[in-house]
Amino acid sequence: MKISFHGAASEVTGSCMLIETKKSKFLVDCGMFQGSRFAREENFEAWTFDPATIDFVILTHAHVDHCGRLPKLYVDGFKGKVYSTNATKELAEIILLDSAKVLKEEAMKHGGPILFKDKDVYGVMGLFWGINYDVIEKISPEVSVRLKDAGHILGSAIAEVWVKEGIKKKKIVFSGDLGNPPAPIVRDTAMIDGADFVVLESTYGGRIHEPSEMRVNLLRQAILDSIGRGGVLMIPVFALERTQEIMYEMSYLAETKQIPKVPVFLDSPLAINALDIYKRYTNLFDAESRKRIESGDDIFKFEGLQLARTVDQSKKINSVPAPKVILAGSGMSNGGRILYHLKRYLPDAKNQMLIISYQADGSLGRQLRDGEKRVWIDGEKVNVKAKITAIGSYSSHADQPKLLHWLKNINQPKPQLVFIDHGEEKSNLMLEDGIKIKLNLKTQIPKKNEIYEI
Repeated sequence: MKISFHGAASEVTGSCMLIETKKSKFLVDCGMFQGSRFAREENFEAWTFDPATIDFVILTHAHVDHCGRLPKLYVDGFKGKVYSTNATKELAEIILLDSAKVLKEEAMKHGGPILFKDKDVYGVMGLFWGINYDVIEKISPEVSVRLKDAGHILGSAIAEVWVKEGIKKKKIVFSGDLGNPPAPIVRDTAMIDGADFVVLESTYGGRIHEPSEMRVNLLRQAILDSIGRGGVLMIPVFALERTQEIMYEMSYLAETKQIPKVPVFLDSPLAINALDIYKRYTNLFDAESRKRIESGDDIFKFEGLQLARTVDQSKKINSVPAPKVILAGSGMSNGGRILYHLKRYLPDAKNQMLIISYQADGSLGRQLRDGEKRVWIDGEKVNVKAKITAIGSYSSHADQPKLLHWLKNINQPKPQLVFIDHGEEKSNLMLEDGIKIKLNLKTQIPKKNEIYEI
C-alpha cells in the first residue's frame, strides 16, 4: 500500500492524500491552496494523478482547504463517491458555491481562468454520500471507514480507515483537523484506541494556546476597549465555527450584561447561511449548548446584532457611527467583505482588528498580525494605524500539548509511523521533536508528491 501527499505538505492549505492499494485508489480530502489570494495559482496546475482513476474520496470536513478542489476533481474526470458526515455534506455545498462566486470575481479581477463554476459544484455534490459518526462502513471490497467527531467544526471527522490486502489488514487514522477543547458548541475531540499508521495535522504543532477559559474574557476586553476608544472592532471570521463561536459568546456576554449594547454586524452571507445549517444539527452540539437551547435561549442571537446578507445592507454599516463591531469574512483577510472594512478603518488609531484564526503565510491577515504598517488592499496601499490584537485560544486547532495527548491515547496498538502534515515547516519540526521525546514514536514529515510504502 502506498500513500502520497498532494497538498498540505509543510504548509497548511491544500490537504489531499492519495492512498493506493492493489485494487483501488482513494483520496482523503481534496482542498484548495490559499495564500495572498483566495485561490493560489497552484490550484490550476495539472494533477499529479489521474482524477478518473480515483474510486472515492473521504472528506474530513467542510473547510475550503480540505474540500475546495473537489469540483475541479469532478471536472477533470472523477466520478466516484465522496464520503462525509451529513453535516459536512450540507456545509460543503454552501462553501463550494461561495467559493465559485469568489473564484469568478478573482478571475475577472486578474484576467485568469476560473477554477470551477456553480454547475461543477452541483455535479460533485451529486456524488456525496453521508455517513454517521461511530459506524463502520464498508465502502469497497477491501476498505472500511469509521468517522469519529474531531471537535473542530460542525460535522468534522477523524477517519479510521481499515485496508485489507490479501490476509493482512492495516488501520490508518487520518486526524483531519483536531479541535481545541473545550470549545463552544462542538463536542470534545474523540479519542482513538489504536492504529498501524497515523496522519496527524500540525497547524499549531509548535504552539501552546492561552487557556481556553481566557478566551471569552479576552473577547470581552477587546469589545470594551473598542467601545472605550469610540472605535470600530473588526473581526475577520471564517463562516464555519469561528463565526458561530463568537456569536455564542457575544450572546452570553450581552445577556449577562458584561458588555453594553453595541451595534454588531455579521457581514457575511455565507456565515448567515451556515447558521441555518447549524440550527438543523443541534444533536451534534455539546451538552452546554444543548442545555442553553432547551432553556429557550437563542445562542446565535442577542440585542444589537444585525445580519447583513445583501450588498446594500453591507454598505449601510458605514452610516452607523462608532463604536460598533463588524464580523466579516474571510478569516485570513484574503478575500470577502472584510477587505472593504479593513481598507476603511485600518488607517484610524481608534479602531482595532482582532485576529482569532490561523493566518496562512502570505495572507493579508498574516502581514497584519506580523506588524506590517503599510499593506496592499485591492490595489491600494493602506496605512495601518489601528490596533492589531490576536487571541490564540479561539483557534479551532489543537495546540502541541493537545495533539500529543490525542496521539498518546492511540496505543492498542501504538502506530508504527506517524506522518506529520498540514503544518508549516517550523510547526512540523517542533511537533516531531515532541512526539519523539515524549511518545518515542517514529515520525515522517512527508514531502509533496513523494510516495511512501506502508
